[in-house]
Amino acid sequence: MERGTEKPRPVPRLGWYGDDFTGATDTLAALAKAGQRALLFLDRPDAARLESVGPLDAVGIAGASRTLAPAAMAVELEPAGRFFAELGVRVMHYKCCSTFDSAPRIGSIGAAVRALRPFFANPFVPVVGGQPNIGRYCLFGTLFAAAGAGGIVHRIDRHPTMRVHPVTPMTEADLRLHLAAQGLEGMAALPYTDYDGDPAATLDRLLESAPPAVLLDIGRPADLAVAGRLIWSHAQRAPLLAVGPSSVAQALTAHWDGETRDGGASPDDTPLARTDGPVFVMAGSLSPVTRRQIEVAGSFVRLQADAARLCGDPAYAESLLTEVTVHLRDGRHTLVWTAPADAATADTGRAGDVAAATAAFVAAVLRAAPLRRVGIAGGDTSSLAVRALGCWGLSYRTALSPGVTVSRTHGDDPATDGLELMLKGGQMGPDDLFERLLG
Repeated sequence: MERGTEKPRPVPRLGWYGDDFTGATDTLAALAKAGQRALLFLDRPDAARLESVGPLDAVGIAGASRTLAPAAMAVELEPAGRFFAELGVRVMHYKCCSTFDSAPRIGSIGAAVRALRPFFANPFVPVVGGQPNIGRYCLFGTLFAAAGAGGIVHRIDRHPTMRVHPVTPMTEADLRLHLAAQGLEGMAALPYTDYDGDPAATLDRLLESAPPAVLLDIGRPADLAVAGRLIWSHAQRAPLLAVGPSSVAQALTAHWDGETRDGGASPDDTPLARTDGPVFVMAGSLSPVTRRQIEVAGSFVRLQADAARLCGDPAYAESLLTEVTVHLRDGRHTLVWTAPADAATADTGRAGDVAAATAAFVAAVLRAAPLRRVGIAGGDTSSLAVRALGCWGLSYRTALSPGVTVSRTHGDDPATDGLELMLKGGQMGPDDLFERLLG
C-alpha cells in the first residue's frame, strides 16, 4: 500500500470505565456476546498497545473507584475521561454496580459524574436503572434486586444483603433521592410506561429544564432497546456520558443489533472444557451468596484463612501458601476463603488491608504453582489481585452464569498470560458456581 493511502483506524464507539473489576468484566461479556470487538484494559492503554490489539468496537478500563472518596475519585477519573474523549468514543459509560450501592463519601456516583462530565458536552446524561438478566429492575425510579440467582426480588432498601452492606448500605430505593444525596439534585426520570408512546419527545421535554441526569427505567428486557435508541440518537449529536450497570452496554447493543445489524459475528461462547489441572479459587467476599457457593464446592479442598493474620503475620501467610501449594501440586482443586464464620463479625475497617493481603496471596500462589484456571470472588479482592498478577488486559472467554464472566488474561509474563480467570462479585452466581468453574 502506498504511503498516505492507509485506511484510518476505526474509532471505538463505546468506552467504559468499571468502578470495580468484576462489574467491568460483566460489561465486557455483554459486549462480546453481542458480537462487539471489546477488550478490557487494566489501565489507560497507550497508542502502541491499542495498535497491537487491532480494531475495537469498545474499549474498557477496569478501575476501583467504588472504594474511593470523592477527591480520590476525581484524581482517578479525570484522566480516564480525557482518554475516552481523545479516543473519540460517542458514549462513555461509567459502569457502576447494578445495585447502585454508593454513598456521598465513598464510591459516589455523583462525584463520578462531576469528574467525567466536563469531557462530554452532551446535555443528556442518562442513568440506566435495572438489569433484568441478573435480577435487577427499576420501576418508576425505584430499584429492586433479587437475593441471589433466581432469588426473591426485594426493594433495594429491604434487600437482605444490600440494606446492611458493610460499607455502602442501601437505605433508599428511589434512585433519584439516592443520587441526589450524592450531588445529582433535580434528576429527571423517564418511566417505562412512556416507552410505548413517544419516549424521544418526552425526553426532549425533560431536557428543557437542564437536569443533571435523566433516570431511565429498565423493568423488562424489551426496555433495553428503547433506552439504547434514546442514548445512541443523542450521542450522534455530541458525545455523551452514560451511567449505570452493564445494561447500558446491553441497551446499546440491543439497539445496534435491531437497527444496523452490524454487530459482527458472536465470539466462541463454548462452555469451559473439563480442566486437566487443578483450579484455585480465592474468596474474599462477605456475601451470603458466596458463602453458599463455598459450602457447595465439594470438589475443592476448602481452607479458611485468618484474615487478620494474613494481613500482619508473614509467617502465617507463608505457612498457608505452603499448604495451598502442596494441594495444587498434588492436583487437588483448592479454595481459600477469608470471610469469618459469621459475616456480621467482620472487621470492615480493615477491609482494604484484607483485600490487599488477599491479592498478594493470589499472586504468590500463581508464582509457586503455575495454573491455567483461577477464580476470585469479591470486588475489591478481584481488582487488587488482577493488578498483582501483572496483566495488562482481559478479553472475553465465556460466562458461567449471568453476571459471572470468565476472561482470558493478557500479560507480558508467560506465567500470567492466557489464564482463564473468573471474577465474581459477592451477589453473583448460583450455588454451584465454583463447581461450574471446573468445566
